[in-house]
Amino acid sequence: MASLPMTVVDLPDGEPLLDITGAARRLGLSAGKIRTMVAEHELLAVNVEGQPMIPEVFFDDDGIAKHLTGLIAVLYDGGFDRDGVMRWLFTVHDDLGEYPARALHGHSAREMIRRAQALGF
Repeated sequence: MASLPMTVVDLPDGEPLLDITGAARRLGLSAGKIRTMVAEHELLAVNVEGQPMIPEVFFDDDGIAKHLTGLIAVLYDGGFDRDGVMRWLFTVHDDLGEYPARALHGHSAREMIRRAQALGF
């Protein structure tokens, strides 16, 4: 099995994480499908002691947070690499008082996509 791409970005202290099995259970999918989603940039994983861990903030009650996959694609299209995408998702925007991965769960979701699109120009 090929190694799963993982970022080496430090997340905020206490950020809840799910292992591949936990993410699969959360979405009602196989672990193999979760690995494919990470490999294809639909989800991102961080390296925690050699194990892929997915930030729990990437999920909501319905599955993957509504705008996450599109936001990841916009950032990649704008020239970000995997680490850059993860860093941007977890960097606090002072005017919002939170980081984009959290903002996706509220009224600022579309604003996060707009900001990501603006980075590409």
